[in-house]
Amino acid sequence: CDSCNVFVAQTLCLLRNLPRITKMTMPHVGAVFATIAGVMAIMLHSSIHKIEEGHLAVYYRGGALLTSPNGPGYHIMLPFITTYRSVQTTLQTDEIKNVPCGTSGGVMIYFDRIEVVNMLVPSAVVDIVRNYTADYDKTLIFNKIHHELNQFCSVHTLQEVYIELFDIIDENLKTALQKDLNAMAPGLSIQAVRVTKPKIPEAIRRNFELMEAEKTRLLITAQTQKVVEKEAETERKKAIIEAQKVAQVAEIQFQQKVMEKQTEKKISEIEDAAFLARERAKADAEFYTAAKFAEANRLKLTPEYLELMKYQAIAGNSKIYFGQDIPNMFVEGANSPPKSVHTTNLPNVEADLHKE
Repeated sequence: CDSCNVFVAQTLCLLRNLPRITKMTMPHVGAVFATIAGVMAIMLHSSIHKIEEGHLAVYYRGGALLTSPNGPGYHIMLPFITTYRSVQTTLQTDEIKNVPCGTSGGVMIYFDRIEVVNMLVPSAVVDIVRNYTADYDKTLIFNKIHHELNQFCSVHTLQEVYIELFDIIDENLKTALQKDLNAMAPGLSIQAVRVTKPKIPEAIRRNFELMEAEKTRLLITAQTQKVVEKEAETERKKAIIEAQKVAQVAEIQFQQKVMEKQTEKKISEIEDAAFLARERAKADAEFYTAAKFAEANRLKLTPEYLELMKYQAIAGNSKIYFGQDIPNMFVEGANSPPKSVHTTNLPNVEADLHKE
């Protein structure tokens, strides 16, 4: 390295001048060696430097930026001629404090602290340092934050900046910063932007507090009204449910009674049908019996049978009266008046009676 070459050259120069040094007295020699040792110590102290992890060292020689950065560890550089700057390449947070901002209504407010989380990739360190110096964040982040925040405030009212649009300020700043960095400094990325609540004039702040208190009271009133409405709605729904339950119970009981009556009706109809069937069967049986008996009588009541029955009836009488007209006679029973009986064609009976 360049530092090593310089150290070797200085050592050779010392050796070349050693004969002249040996002619000096011992005190002079000690002083010379002490001086040389001091100079060497100062040179070593100025040439050896340490780079922390997560950083990259860029070197300047005579004000010109060198193109070979070094990573973490101990390194040697040419003292008094070469200088270095350590540039962080890991995630870092830059804080911008007390940023003034004027709203569209002319009110001046101040943001106490704005935090910008950013990261620089190692491959872009040399180009960004060459274009914007090692303090690139002042140009690319601090100044841009001031510019973008004032741009935002200038087109919005205090009400919008302080309350209505405050939740989108950080996202708008992040988007605007990253858009410019993509064009101006590729390799530097914005991870997040955090904005604190701005300071506003005391009189305006009190008005905002009163307004927020009124809003809170209004919200409480609205919520109370909603609670009352919900309770009334709940009571109404409970009453409707109770009425529906009673109506459904009554309907079920009515249907139950109707079903009972229908069941009784069906049972009565079945019993009537059974009784009618029995009576019809009984009548059919009696009719059948009578019909058969009549048919039997019709078949049995022949002239001969009738004659036989007549003789049997006559034979059962206790008295027989005879008159002058032989073919006619009177039969007198115990419980009936005398009857005239025609005796035509009864010669055998008369003969039998005469015999008696």
